[in-house]
Amino acid sequence: MSMSRREFAQLLGLAGAAGVLPSTGFAATKHSADPYEVANFGNVRLLHMTDCHAQLLPIYFREPSVNLGMGAAQGQAPHLVGDKLLNHFGITPNSLEAHAFSCLQYEEAAGKYGKVGGFAHIKTLVERLRESYGREKTLLLDGGDTWQGSGTSYKTRGMDMVKAANNLGVDVMTGHWEFTYHQEEILKNIKAFDGEFLAQNVFITEDALFEGADEYIHDEDTGHVFQPYSIREIGGARIAIIGQAFPRTKIANPARFIPDWTFDIYDDRLQEQVDQIRGSENVDAVIVLSHNGMDVDLAMANRVSGVDVILGGHTHDGIPAPTIVKNNGGKTLVCNVGSNGKFVGVMDLDIREGKVQDFRYRLLPVFSELLAPDVGMTQLISDIRAPYLPWLTEELAPADELMFRRGNFNGTFDQVICDALRSVNDARISLSPGFRWGTTVLKGQMVTMEHVLDQTCLTYPETYVREMKGSELKLILEDVADNLFNPEPYLQSGGDMVRVGGFDYVCDPVETIGKRISEMTLDNGEKIEADKSYKVSGWATVGARSEGADIWDVVAEYLKDRKVASIDKLNTPKLKNVEDNPGIVDYPV
Repeated sequence: MSMSRREFAQLLGLAGAAGVLPSTGFAATKHSADPYEVANFGNVRLLHMTDCHAQLLPIYFREPSVNLGMGAAQGQAPHLVGDKLLNHFGITPNSLEAHAFSCLQYEEAAGKYGKVGGFAHIKTLVERLRESYGREKTLLLDGGDTWQGSGTSYKTRGMDMVKAANNLGVDVMTGHWEFTYHQEEILKNIKAFDGEFLAQNVFITEDALFEGADEYIHDEDTGHVFQPYSIREIGGARIAIIGQAFPRTKIANPARFIPDWTFDIYDDRLQEQVDQIRGSENVDAVIVLSHNGMDVDLAMANRVSGVDVILGGHTHDGIPAPTIVKNNGGKTLVCNVGSNGKFVGVMDLDIREGKVQDFRYRLLPVFSELLAPDVGMTQLISDIRAPYLPWLTEELAPADELMFRRGNFNGTFDQVICDALRSVNDARISLSPGFRWGTTVLKGQMVTMEHVLDQTCLTYPETYVREMKGSELKLILEDVADNLFNPEPYLQSGGDMVRVGGFDYVCDPVETIGKRISEMTLDNGEKIEADKSYKVSGWATVGARSEGADIWDVVAEYLKDRKVASIDKLNTPKLKNVEDNPGIVDYPV
């Protein structure tokens, strides 16, 4: 298999091309080519999106400046940021693509190129890619994290995104944050979804099976809750699509919402599934639609043979070209297409003589100023948002600096959340989960309730206040750091470090668990003692439900009282042994 990786770097804008808006910023400038003109190749086109986190409208989204890879992952995609990423993929600095894929000169470039994503703009792009190739030869696959992440998804329990996905024409999806609604809500949403919901790694528990919960089991013999795979005949080829839901759902999210289902990677069962499909379904290609996270997908591609392509999600890595993984069965292409509706992946396959002969891949940034919004999707989004507009548009405070989340250790919006928890709940220390979803607010923008909801809107938003010993705090940090930096990908869950407020610490990512975190120090310079108790406030408890106010109300109260969205101090750790790691930008961005 060959790959025209560098053709992606030649993307240029074209104001005035079909579907392009002649407005302001980047769209008002003249360029020599259309960035959304994709040459047709092969006989099967797979369009891929994932991790939109219910962002129906265009947004700003800053890529990380820290995405450290440990062990064999160091220096490899997805653990490349800034100029290291640009150099690796041959992307021209200070270009549209450089802005799309890196954090460099973010605010200046965001002012030039505008917002990204938006389902009405994605719809225009998807329709163009379908029509230019042939609708009968094209499938749209959604990797999940679609029903959660906004105020409207919270209020409608994800049904807003089911409607949007139906309008977009999603053919197949799998899930993760979809499972943070209650079982009956999930099943109701899947029933309303026009496509197929696939998950080969979600099974019914023995207790639920014994109690007669078979009305929603896909296969009582295998125990699959959902359909594990689908066979599609397109472009003269017969392809299998296997769903791989997030395997750590009942660890990373509340198990109480989905008590009857069990999750894991189950790569041995996946291998059996691939072998069965190859042996009895007479397929020409096998595709896995995954929500493992890219590091886990790369490891799984090495261990499971017979898969041609893994279209992955969960870790929000926008990777311009597939990683080719060799295994006992040949080669597997591993792709990841970022988050928040910022990218659409285009995988064109040449499938002949019973197998994939070749491919071409493009990861297209969705710049909303370059794509006219689809009229029907625009109306649907307006209808969805209308009942909640007074809540969503409430103005809280102007941002006096860039407010972002994504990064291994902390972001400015994360710090606002931590500061709000400390201030409103009168706590000395605060903890906030290292979620990778959340949009960016530019300096000077008014922070609205919708922006706060973009960072906090989940189905278990309650806050807490309790006493914790210093030893407990260290244990929490060590546990999350091991999830992030363990060199064994199967022991990672794909998030970032827990965000902290009120103290700093030293982190050595190359160390082993129990030895990565040291020198925990309060903002006043006092060392945190193992046996001393501290008043701590946090939110999003995975176990029992907390009793405090919802986090978005806490943050809103704090911002309205402060009258400006700003931070006095960014509580981020001092790092050891990362000087030569290409997963960290070593100069101001």
